[in-house]
Amino acid sequence: MALVADLRRGVINTIAASHLTPAAIRYRLLRAYGAKIDRSVVLRTGFYLDGPNLEIGAGTFVNVGCYFDGSAPIRIGSECDIAAEVMFCTSTHALGGRARRAGEPTVAGIVVGDGCWIGTRATLLPGVTVAPGCIVAAGAVVTRDTRPNGLYGGVPAVLLRDLAPSPAGGRPGEQAEGSATADST
Repeated sequence: MALVADLRRGVINTIAASHLTPAAIRYRLLRAYGAKIDRSVVLRTGFYLDGPNLEIGAGTFVNVGCYFDGSAPIRIGSECDIAAEVMFCTSTHALGGRARRAGEPTVAGIVVGDGCWIGTRATLLPGVTVAPGCIVAAGAVVTRDTRPNGLYGGVPAVLLRDLAPSPAGGRPGEQAEGSATADST
């Protein structure tokens, strides 16, 4: 049984993730593997998917080289933008004893709400929910849930400022009136 799982994962991560594979074949292979990916999703090449526990909503764009640890479900909402080399880590270890600090493995799913933008090389750790309308800055490490329409950055990621929930005539990501900027004192 493990051999079959390894073969399926190999097909996904070599053939489906290849730059040479046409998108239509990529999506068919992923759906056959068990991933739930809307037909309007753009999933660029070079990804790594370690299990079929992946769901991506309509209109979402996923750039090259993203890592999806499929130990627990990963749900990405609609109209999201996922930059290059983002890591979705659904597994970790409990704290072990002095002889071996990495204890028993643990898993928890990740949820990214609708309309989010996850920056290049950001890392989302097990169990986090990125609320709808959030931006996660490049290189940030999200260790806990976010609140809606926030800009998060840093290691660990913290709220840098609130964003307007729906800009009236403005551009997405416009700062909410009366909210503090990262530069204010």
